[in-house]
Amino acid sequence: MGSATFAALVAGAVVFMPIVAIFVIGFSAEPDNWQHMMTNVIPRAGIRTFWLLLFTGLVTAVVGVGTAWLVTACDFPLRRLLSPALVLPLAIPSYLAAYAFGEFLDFTGPVQTTYRAIFGFTSSREYSFFDVKSLSGAVLVMSAVLYPYVYLACRSMFLMQGRAAADVARTLGSSPFRVFARIQVPMARPAIMIGLTLVMMETLNDIGAVEYLGVQTLTFSVYDTWLNRGSLAGAAQIACVMLVIVAGLLIVERAARRQQRFSSHKTTAIVPDAIRLRLKGPKAWLAVVFCLLPILVGFAVPVFVLGGFALRRLEDFLEPRLLDALWNSTLVSSAAALITVFLAFVLSYAARTDRSRLAKGAGRLAALGYGIPGTVLGIGVLIPLASFDNALDGWLRANLGISTGLLLSGTGFAIVYAYTVRFLTMAEGTIDAGFQKLSPHLDMAARTLGRSGLQTLRQVLLPNLRPAVLTAALLVFIETLKELSATILLRPFNFNTLATLVYEDASRGMAQDASVAAIIIIAAGLIPVILVSRSLDERR
Repeated sequence: MGSATFAALVAGAVVFMPIVAIFVIGFSAEPDNWQHMMTNVIPRAGIRTFWLLLFTGLVTAVVGVGTAWLVTACDFPLRRLLSPALVLPLAIPSYLAAYAFGEFLDFTGPVQTTYRAIFGFTSSREYSFFDVKSLSGAVLVMSAVLYPYVYLACRSMFLMQGRAAADVARTLGSSPFRVFARIQVPMARPAIMIGLTLVMMETLNDIGAVEYLGVQTLTFSVYDTWLNRGSLAGAAQIACVMLVIVAGLLIVERAARRQQRFSSHKTTAIVPDAIRLRLKGPKAWLAVVFCLLPILVGFAVPVFVLGGFALRRLEDFLEPRLLDALWNSTLVSSAAALITVFLAFVLSYAARTDRSRLAKGAGRLAALGYGIPGTVLGIGVLIPLASFDNALDGWLRANLGISTGLLLSGTGFAIVYAYTVRFLTMAEGTIDAGFQKLSPHLDMAARTLGRSGLQTLRQVLLPNLRPAVLTAALLVFIETLKELSATILLRPFNFNTLATLVYEDASRGMAQDASVAAIIIIAAGLIPVILVSRSLDERR
């Protein structure tokens, strides 16, 4: 076993350890505890989670597939502007969208105020209105910010396959809708499944939005059972059920990827000069509305609400608690980015230099982290670290009379560890893509010129990989800046990040107080979205 492969296995074990810890805690509890959870907690929360996943999946599929087909297969006014703009809602974390919609659709918000002014109502008793704090409200919020996952996957598939096949079908007399329903959607099925898998994993991970909207999902039940009811074993048991769901989603996603690879080998490449179907009259403007509405709902509304609050609170930019939260966020996100990128580089380098099953297995272990919901990950991270702290403290007390306290589990290290586990896949994928662009002959040429393996890595590979490494670090930094689920469980006392600061204020019904922090999070989230939008511009 080479040193690179050994290091990759260590990196894989870092990710796998929290998963093992969850199952150990869950199955070491008393049988009565399992019976209580399976009878009273998991069925109710599981049903709500099922309906949330189902309806969110349906809405995101309709919006994502429909908009992807329109911008790739049709030509209509504003298409070139709407195509990259449809990615913008990815910059809005679901919990920020929930807080914004809560204010936007509230009795005193602009929608109901306008509604009462138009129809002359003076009291909420005189009319009924959509209640955003409900399951349907959660579906609206989740779908509004998560549909771009389906949109991006389907858009790429339609560009590679759908347009060329559609041209052939249209020359044989098929109508545009028949081509879309009978040819392009079946061909895009693997991409749709990949996008929906990501949507469902993000929906399952959310805690801030579902708690604010009053939907008790499995994720919220983990948080409630652990912190509010004081049952760590019960929380671990719910987490075990969630891990089974995540495993099922990952299996579906991998199967879809295999189908996509197979399909793409059997068809033609992108056809840049394919003729789009030109829409005119009402059809053209219906296409504009269909593509514009998701952008308005998923991006414009949260920015309008939170940005409006922030403009009235510009003095909050210098508020000590905001500056402390910004510093804490920058500190833990920077540490997580550095550690995550290092481990991701180890995994990618091992896969490049040693194509053994061990190296591949380490990469697959590391890929499990992204699918683990933050609340579940919080339990899995805290228990091993707390066990280490207690063991070390006990040994030092017994032998040296020194008490160390909580060295790891009571500090920011636990948060950084959770971030590393969750976002290692993202960094590894980015760096591996960079390695794929470098010919293996570079390594061999350097070795024939007398360079050792370490010298080849330092003098040849690293300089060429600098863009990929910096991109991976930036992506991890921004994603950790937005992360909420694991942070609220693992943060030390009196330790706030930007995300937890927003969460605390919104939990007290004062979302406007955290609007400045929310805008900072959104502005940071726009960076990777802009990068994606530029890539879409290059391929349109």
